[in-house]
Amino acid sequence: MYAGSGYLLIMKQGTGSLPFRKIRLEVEIPEVKIFADPLLEKVFYNLSGNAPRYGGERMTCFRDTAKEADNGLTLVVEDNGIGIPANDKGRMFNRGFGKNTGLGLLMFREILSITGITLQGTGVPGTGARFEITIPKEDYRLRGE
Repeated sequence: MYAGSGYLLIMKQGTGSLPFRKIRLEVEIPEVKIFADPLLEKVFYNLSGNAPRYGGERMTCFRDTAKEADNGLTLVVEDNGIGIPANDKGRMFNRGFGKNTGLGLLMFREILSITGITLQGTGVPGTGARFEITIPKEDYRLRGE
């Protein structure tokens, strides 16, 4: 099934109730339909929710962008907060990592992998959190396709 009417809609729904305080929200995503598990919206909601929770006081911007390449579409979810510490980067997708259930990022990665979507943490410690979600070419449609 295709999730929502596009990622932009999912992001607006997913971030609408989050406490972004004075954080600027930048969404530069084309309208896209994604073949994915219906829990995809929850994945975006949680990634977005982690930014104000863990980004620190210096965080002023949360940004979503998209880049199309030969292998598919990469959605980038990033902020300019404190980022994920270097000693946590290697284990952030492990069971038990985190401050709540310890299933967040592990569960997100597993949900996305059902339809061949990958999730990677590509941020640099001290410069903000950054995640790349890559959707295979055959699993999404841009508006007008």
